[in-house]
Amino acid sequence: MNLTQAVDSTLSAFRSEVSDYRGSGLVDLSTGMLLDADCAEDVAGEVLDVLAAAVTELFRGRAVNRLLDTWSHHGVDASAQLGFGEVILRGAAHVTVLLRSRASPELVAAVVCTSEVNLGMLLAQARQVVRGLDAG
Repeated sequence: MNLTQAVDSTLSAFRSEVSDYRGSGLVDLSTGMLLDADCAEDVAGEVLDVLAAAVTELFRGRAVNRLLDTWSHHGVDASAQLGFGEVILRGAAHVTVLLRSRASPELVAAVVCTSEVNLGMLLAQARQVVRGLDAG
């Protein structure tokens, strides 16, 4: 399966398998680009437009790099880790989960749900979708 097919399959799986789904996207950290996105009809497109920049900052930003350097000074082997694997953002109206692909660490999947979502179920469903991306 090529990257385009994997991205399309992942976004479709998020839409069909994640409860309280509002939108999703895949970000390439090496370029900082949003590869593709999908959103519910009433979700503003500009939200997904800024998604790639926000995700790249959360996974590759200056503060994150300083934190990883600090951890390495305290005995955590920074060469064995890539930084954050998952980030959960909770707001008043939405929950966003960011999951880094294990097979392709430069890919981060983002899924946005309503704030009423069961967080444990969301994590389980999103992780399952990303396992499919990793297998593809």
